[in-house]
Amino acid sequence: MHPNPTFRTTSHDRNLAFVRARAFGTLAVNAPDGPLLSHVPVLLSDDAATVDLHLVRSNPILRAAPCDAVISVMGPDGYVSPDWYGVDDQVPTWNYVAVHLRGSLRMLDPEEMRDMLDRQSADAEAHLAPKPPWQVAKMTPDVRDRMMRQILPCRMAVTSVVATWKVSQNKPDAVRQRAADGLERAALQPDASDLAALMRDPPA
Repeated sequence: MHPNPTFRTTSHDRNLAFVRARAFGTLAVNAPDGPLLSHVPVLLSDDAATVDLHLVRSNPILRAAPCDAVISVMGPDGYVSPDWYGVDDQVPTWNYVAVHLRGSLRMLDPEEMRDMLDRQSADAEAHLAPKPPWQVAKMTPDVRDRMMRQILPCRMAVTSVVATWKVSQNKPDAVRQRAADGLERAALQPDASDLAALMRDPPA
């Protein structure tokens, strides 16, 4: 996480809402041969006490569990050219949004996989209305059961949530607005417009 407190003032509720909206992160754990990473859909509980996720059986993270873990949920990011500020003596930087959840990861009983997949798919499908939601029950039972045997449910008990929203809050309003305009025009990253919007109206 960026150490500058200017970029770490976003409310806890906003950070949690961001995690729920993105619903995808990088799971990281330590192992005897070095750090292990896996990119996974995540489902944050209503009380933000736990994160549910699943891993393919061959994932080495499963052999490390139970263990301490971090889930990094990234948002829009982009390069900011000093020229866009319109003032002298600036340096290049990279703006971004990231929320880190720390906690203890453990495997759940394989019998819980169906319930987890039901909840994860329901959460994602809810954003696709008016399309009728896809459900696990639509699958042919033999195919469903075979696929279920290939993945295992996990849960991380969340002990801390830390976030960085680095969107040029340390610059005067007019300077920040010019940088947002330059970033959006350049469109170097696919989500440049989303990042520019955050720069124009930094989160509180």
